[in-house]
This record gives sequence, C-alpha cells and structure tokens, in this order.
Amino acid sequence: MAQEASQTPLYSIAVASELAGLTPATLRLYEEKGLVAPTRTEGGTRRYSDADIARAREVSKLQAEGVNLGSAGRVLALQQENTALREQLDQHEKARHAASVAEASSPDGSAAGD
Repeated sequence: MAQEASQTPLYSIAVASELAGLTPATLRLYEEKGLVAPTRTEGGTRRYSDADIARAREVSKLQAEGVNLGSAGRVLALQQENTALREQLDQHEKARHAASVAEASSPDGSAAGD
C-alpha cells in the first residue's frame, strides 16, 4: 500500500519548487488554477506540504503527457475518486469475507459438513 504524503505545511515556495523540480512561477500558476493549495502563514507566506509537492509533480507529469492544466485538475479529481471507491470496495469485500468465514465456522452454519 502506498504511503500518503504528509499534509503538514513545511516548505517555502523556494524549497518546494526545488523539491518538485518546478519554478516558483509554475507553483504560483498551479495555485492560481486551483491545482495545489498551499497553506498560508499569518503573514501570507505560502507553505507547501509533501502532499502539495507530490500533487504539483503529478500535474507537471500530466502536462508533459500533453494534458492541459484545466484537464489536469479533472484527471487528479477522478484519480482521487477512483482511489476512494477502490478503498470502499476493498472494505466491503473484507467485511463480506469475514461474514462468510464467521457463518461457515458457526455451530449452526450450513457449511459445517451436513
């Protein structure tokens, strides 16, 4: 299972741009388009989390594949929705399996060698 990137805002725009391999102007553009949402300090300084940086990298990757910025946001939203649905399905399947095992091992279960 993939580890989720931290949501803790740690990095200034200069450090975040270096970590993401993007220019500060590109990060500001991604923010303007709603593709990343860094936290702001009381003074208004942007602070990027590991999750923000990972998302910026993903947007950049999509752009390199020919996806425009407007569509990149939709692609990322659909990927996130797909991940959530897969997690729900996995939970449902685990619960169904556990119920099946419990029924089979119960003294009055029909699968117990009638």
